[in-house]
Amino acid sequence: MAPSTFTQKTVVVADDTALVRDRFSVALKDAGHRAIGIKNVPELLSQVQTDLDRIDLVVLDLQLTPSPGVEMVRAIRKLDAGKLPILVFSGSISNAEQVRELTGLGIAGYVNEHSAMQHILPSLAPHLFPENFNRRTSVRVVLSIPVAYHWENTLATAFTLNLSKGGLGVRTMSPLNTGTKIRVRFRLPGSDHDIEADSRVVWSDHLVGMGLQFEHVDSSDQSNIDEFVD
Repeated sequence: MAPSTFTQKTVVVADDTALVRDRFSVALKDAGHRAIGIKNVPELLSQVQTDLDRIDLVVLDLQLTPSPGVEMVRAIRKLDAGKLPILVFSGSISNAEQVRELTGLGIAGYVNEHSAMQHILPSLAPHLFPENFNRRTSVRVVLSIPVAYHWENTLATAFTLNLSKGGLGVRTMSPLNTGTKIRVRFRLPGSDHDIEADSRVVWSDHLVGMGLQFEHVDSSDQSNIDEFVD
């Protein structure tokens, strides 16, 4: 799924925590990309205004100071007219209402700010190289959040690739065989409630991960998934 010829991308990483900025920047630079670390809102807006045509992706902390929240994203949209793909660190979401507002502002997805170094580039790749990723007919939200799953007597954790109303993609180098029945648990951004679902592996790829189809989800949890995807 990697591009056949290398194209350097420019990614703005906006977070007031140096550890997060540095970890994402190092992962991008190690892969040959350009990373611009940003630590506050004025610096972010100035960078967008100055470098708009050269930025390929913005990854940001919604609680960036001194003016955190959705209004920061609105300010970016006034500068870029909706051009830039923006990912939000999932841990910076305060509530479900913010998710709805961000959807209206065209947010491209969510990424976990605590991702291990080796998981960072795979979580950003669908936004850096969208032409290299298969577009399925069902609506899928690119989403990198922790997911736990167990089968038989084994428990494992990973990060999601995407979420649809009927299932999710899991990023793992040890995917299960197609047809394996498992139970998954995850939490949507902006929620304080874990969703559990009986699922089945419908595709498996050692280079990417595996796809899960939900077979049984509580009706209230399914409604939350549907609302989030919509």
